Amino acid sequence: MLRDEYDVSGQWQTTQTQGPAGSSLPAGDAVLRPGAHAAPAAEGKAGRRAWHWERWLVRRLWQWAGSPPVAVKLFGGHSVTPPAKEAVPAIHIKDRPALWKLFVDPLFQFGELYMHGRLETEGDLADVLERVFRGLEKRFHPGRMGWRWLLQPVNTLTRSRANAAHHYDLGNDFYRKWLDDQMVYTCAYFPRPGMTIEEAQVAKMEHVCRKLRLAPGMTVLEAGCGWGALALHMARHYGVHVTAYNVSREQIAFARERARREGLADRVTFVDDDWRNMRGSFDRFVSVGMLEHVGPPNYRLLGKVVACCLKSNGLGLIHSIGRNYAAPVNAWIRKYIFPGGYAPSLREMTAIFEPFNFSILDVENIRLHYAETLQHWRKRFEKVWDEVVQQFGETFARMWRFYLCCSQAAFQTGGLQLFQVVFAHGSNNSIPQTREDIYRRAALTADKARSASEQGVDA
Repeated sequence: MLRDEYDVSGQWQTTQTQGPAGSSLPAGDAVLRPGAHAAPAAEGKAGRRAWHWERWLVRRLWQWAGSPPVAVKLFGGHSVTPPAKEAVPAIHIKDRPALWKLFVDPLFQFGELYMHGRLETEGDLADVLERVFRGLEKRFHPGRMGWRWLLQPVNTLTRSRANAAHHYDLGNDFYRKWLDDQMVYTCAYFPRPGMTIEEAQVAKMEHVCRKLRLAPGMTVLEAGCGWGALALHMARHYGVHVTAYNVSREQIAFARERARREGLADRVTFVDDDWRNMRGSFDRFVSVGMLEHVGPPNYRLLGKVVACCLKSNGLGLIHSIGRNYAAPVNAWIRKYIFPGGYAPSLREMTAIFEPFNFSILDVENIRLHYAETLQHWRKRFEKVWDEVVQQFGETFARMWRFYLCCSQAAFQTGGLQLFQVVFAHGSNNSIPQTREDIYRRAALTADKARSASEQGVDA
């Protein structure tokens, strides 16, 4: 093969070389060292001119992304590989227009090109994305993000319902293929290694219930209940009465039918309505995975609604994807997966609490639990890949694969966080002064689970 090398004097030197025996690169590929690029062997003047621009684009992209340990394989069979002691995974760009698209808008076009099959990865997609994200983290300072969420449309009542339908009303059968048996579509909790996703989702619900310090006879208001698993869990295991709001009609229908089937319809009321219309007086408030759909312009209103509904001696918990700093949601995610979605920083979340004198009692970050949750979802999704392709088409399936891998990489690298915030009215003095009761309940739950497992029954 031919390889062009750029020496310190600023001159290109072309030498004839052979692909090394046992190399991870096929013959005809080349290695990018500081200033070295692959060159076409026999494409003529036009081909060499095109390759000159292509390698310039790849080099700029690689530098823009923080020089991640990822190779780039191009449509002509040429490769650009960063200096590395070990073999690195590769991004394969299938055609020249795809390269230009990626250069113009990499954060959007990576997902766009992948879902249409014009970009592939050699190696695990989540691993490649994790390497890229770590490079970007080094390259970009959080302070440059500013307040770009202002560019996103405000989630009005009408828009919120449409956004929910876009994602959650794809059909219960689709989610049933790869979620756990209770259809819990939020971060699981893995207090012990080797847990199944079913066990970890129950552990998450128990974790939430312990923090809320539920007791029989209490009333609970839930905003955004998904398919109803948490509401039913609270009613069944803690003897509380739950009123749960949701704007996804498919989820509400599923939850109501499950409550009826399991004999809990008299203790759980599922309301097909928006959180803005929540009314009543409750001992507890909980929201798991709903705040991401609210948007910062509505945080003060959410705080007002909660303040009106939560009793003076009540407790509240908000569980939400977040960030370490204010930043807009990736444009590809916003277009295809979560229109109207936004992951807030803790500072932004305080707009819910401060205007209404809520005391923040506890903040826990369980982001690595979400990375592990996504690993489970990805494995299950891949097992039903052919079914998803048959039902929705390959573009849809690739879109969801990219979303799951992208999310896992973001939690793994710290680009996304998962916050659980417990709060109460500022004048509430009835809260325990230590966490001892939470730990005691956790120990009792673990003992009960072990006993049930040994006896082969459901805890």
